[in-house]
Amino acid sequence: MTAGEVVVRVERLDGCDDLPLPAYATAGSAGIDLRAAVREDVCIASGGRAAIPTGLRLAIPAGYEGQVRPRSGLALRHGLTLPNAPGTIDSDYRGELQVLLWNGGEEPFVVQRGDRIAQLVIAPVVQALLEPVKPGESLDGTARGAGGFGSTGRE
Repeated sequence: MTAGEVVVRVERLDGCDDLPLPAYATAGSAGIDLRAAVREDVCIASGGRAAIPTGLRLAIPAGYEGQVRPRSGLALRHGLTLPNAPGTIDSDYRGELQVLLWNGGEEPFVVQRGDRIAQLVIAPVVQALLEPVKPGESLDGTARGAGGFGSTGRE
């Protein structure tokens, strides 16, 4: 292991030995490609969504999370994305990793066994200590204040 590497244990579920383990496509890839472990083709209608199994269980170490993100090519060519992107896989979750796909395209999209459907980025997590504001006090002020939802960058 080198600096910046973390060990994530991976378990293939029964009937998924034909699928390759997740892997980085290039040395500079941030995300690991996730593949569909569907038993039969799944057709996602335009505007529809489906939870697609990967046939994998992960043991992400404490202090890390898995961020499930869309594949840019699928988003561009077919409008396929993740409605909860990035989806979070917590370090204490041990169930099957599934990818929630949403078809924002105009045509139905068929997911086939082995298709690369998403990518997984392993990232460090910091848990915050929340400190309640005492009665009679308020949060520190900023130049932005309560402006949100597109309030910055306007003149």
